[in-house]
Amino acid sequence: MKMKSISASLMGVMVTVGLLTGCGSQDAKKEANASPTAATKPAESAGSKELSGELEIQYFVGGYGDAWWKQSIDEFQKLNPKLKITQIAGPQINEQMKPRWIQGNPPDLMFINGAGSNARQMFLDNQLMDLTDWLKDAKNVDGEKITDVLFSKPEEYQPGKAYTLPLVFGSYGTFYDKAELRKNGWDEPKDWPSFIATLSKIKDSGKMAPYIHTGVYPQYIIGGLLNSAIVAANGSDPAIITKINALESGVFKSEPVMKALDKLIELNTKGFIENSAAALNHTDSQMQFLQHKAAFIPNGLWLENEMKKDIPAGFEFGFIPSVVQEKGGKSIVIPSTATMGIAKKAKNPDAAKAYLQYVFTKKQAVAWAELTGSVLNVKADLSKADKVSSLVKQASTYFASSDVIIASIPVLPEELFKIEKDATLALVTGKITKDEWAKRLEDGAAKQREKSK
Repeated sequence: MKMKSISASLMGVMVTVGLLTGCGSQDAKKEANASPTAATKPAESAGSKELSGELEIQYFVGGYGDAWWKQSIDEFQKLNPKLKITQIAGPQINEQMKPRWIQGNPPDLMFINGAGSNARQMFLDNQLMDLTDWLKDAKNVDGEKITDVLFSKPEEYQPGKAYTLPLVFGSYGTFYDKAELRKNGWDEPKDWPSFIATLSKIKDSGKMAPYIHTGVYPQYIIGGLLNSAIVAANGSDPAIITKINALESGVFKSEPVMKALDKLIELNTKGFIENSAAALNHTDSQMQFLQHKAAFIPNGLWLENEMKKDIPAGFEFGFIPSVVQEKGGKSIVIPSTATMGIAKKAKNPDAAKAYLQYVFTKKQAVAWAELTGSVLNVKADLSKADKVSSLVKQASTYFASSDVIIASIPVLPEELFKIEKDATLALVTGKITKDEWAKRLEDGAAKQREKSK
């Protein structure tokens, strides 16, 4: 779907989560002017204050599509007939809207997702409203405290402060075709030893490449393998992601990071990676995976929805959040979240907050899963939802399990994230050593720390 953004270093976050380019239609700027019925009333989230004026919502149209956005905004519009809602959307919307953000005339609310967006950079550029005090007591329209229903808490760019609210709880991970593995007698991976054993069998069979990744967008292999490997090598303690996000001096050459890089090197030196991977974009690598030219791919939960028109008959998605843990270790979820942010210079912040209170509910979690094929950042039972795919149900079962570790959301400044992506591709293709990788990241982090003084 997208070039997930969430550094994975995100989620991407995402991830980014998260840096998602997606497949989309033409850019659109449309007004939601649905007429309210007699049964509707102003949204409870607005309390006694009736919402009016204009609310501008900017959202990227990529792998998640726009069906949920249109539906939820239409519902919210009907509940607030005196509010004029303008949707600003499209696959290139982030680039198109940059001038307005730079000029200090932004929309009220933004879905910070897709190519050309970076939540941490927006915070550094002083473009986002501080939501900390509001989130302490904010309740959704069902009366539940919003922070109590979240899988993933807001990212902290400053200790104890929240400037964004994760809307999507995507997850990077490793994907495969269960049916194809069964047909060939190849075991589904549970950990690094079993993963390597299966990759070896696939290579020896000569039927397909064992592993493929998106070389043009290295955030996929960063989120789908490297970050979880870092956590696993840190004794399964996700606190190291917090250190990475804080750009702590020496963290990129620490022992857990070095051990994680060894796993990327192992995939390359053992010849498990499809030869053309370094030159492929996201859709090309995903297409080769779906066509059984490669057995495993690091990707995000948007994969199924993004490629739904190309999934062959009989294909049965398998998913595991991480394959890097040692035998008996817990699987590690690297979130690939996509966040919502209210502009610091929003003209209608009350309406923006009310919309957030409307969508962070279990009802919308089911609707999101049905319409996007992914998971909203709200704890909800999706097992009985008929229209939710088996892949999403499989993933949501992982997220709710006590046998997984949900790490912090990896988020680097945009400039440093580019350094990480370039260095990771160079490492996984054997062009640099892990020490050179670490030096590039340490030098880049030092420059960022200097900038923030």
